[in-house]
Amino acid sequence: MDYKKIADEVSEKILSYSQDTSGWRVIKVSKNVTVSSKPSKEYAGNIYRGEGIIKEVPSKIIPFMYLPEYRNKWDKALQSYKLLERIDQDTGIYHSVTHSYGMGLISSRDFVDLLYVKPYPGGILTTNSVSVEYSSCPPTPSCVRGYNNPCGYVCSPLPENPEHSKLVVFIQPQLGGMLPGSVVETALPTTLINLITETRAGLKDLKTHN
Repeated sequence: MDYKKIADEVSEKILSYSQDTSGWRVIKVSKNVTVSSKPSKEYAGNIYRGEGIIKEVPSKIIPFMYLPEYRNKWDKALQSYKLLERIDQDTGIYHSVTHSYGMGLISSRDFVDLLYVKPYPGGILTTNSVSVEYSSCPPTPSCVRGYNNPCGYVCSPLPENPEHSKLVVFIQPQLGGMLPGSVVETALPTTLINLITETRAGLKDLKTHN
């Protein structure tokens, strides 16, 4: 499997999502995070976009969000998150296992994702991910194997305040199993809000203890 080729294709999609301003519908605003959605071009569901401001620079935020040594400490949605294989300095294959959600309404899911970190001019840093087949991490009976269509983080310094960044997160997961669409549509906006608020809190905590 040509992981570098896949990584390049996904990063082009994430860039196009971040430049696409048409058709988004705001569906939830909470804790200074705005969540919008629109029909996905990748599968029969929606693509979701979460946006918020974080008091830190992109070069600190992005590693904090994807490196296991940080993410396992702050992301309450995950049971476990680990690097399975490093492909190069900017690319790896990661395995994440979520907790069950909504009083067990959504059981635990796991994902095997290729993740590629790509910088852009102006101090912008992105992660670009998609689920991949990976023979040494097959599905197990303990959780439902999900599939992430192209997803990622786009983190840009705020021009008016370069010590702060705008973080935009795109997700469009297929959670697998027999979930009603209404349950997914309720869960995913909340997931995005939690992700951004927990990143803020985790970074603040890290600063306090350093």
